[in-house]
Amino acid sequence: MRLYELRREEKMREARTWVIRSFHPQSVEDFLATMKTDEYTYMRMVTSYWDMAASFVVHGAIDPEMFRAVSGEMLAVYCKVEHMIDELREVQKPFPYRHIEQVVADWPGADQIMGRFREYFKSLAE
Repeated sequence: MRLYELRREEKMREARTWVIRSFHPQSVEDFLATMKTDEYTYMRMVTSYWDMAASFVVHGAIDPEMFRAVSGEMLAVYCKVEHMIDELREVQKPFPYRHIEQVVADWPGADQIMGRFREYFKSLAE
């Protein structure tokens, strides 16, 4: 329950909104440019939250089916970085987003869901 409560905290809600609506990196350079802004805190809050949540699934603390039932937003967040994940790992610590990546790989239908998110994000970025 505490994991869910963290999502509802006011600053986290602001961060989640910013990542979904305003964070549209097309390249590692775009991503790294965000590190020089105040919004970098938002990006870090959201991505580290979802990687931590996914780690609970990976290590068996949360049932994967139960997690998938309430965590579609994680797929949306992963869409923001998946196209450059290998490059990010070269310039950042070696394993960013590894738990998210593991959960996504085992998520039935994740490709279709993420495809819809990509279309939505494309419309926001225009």
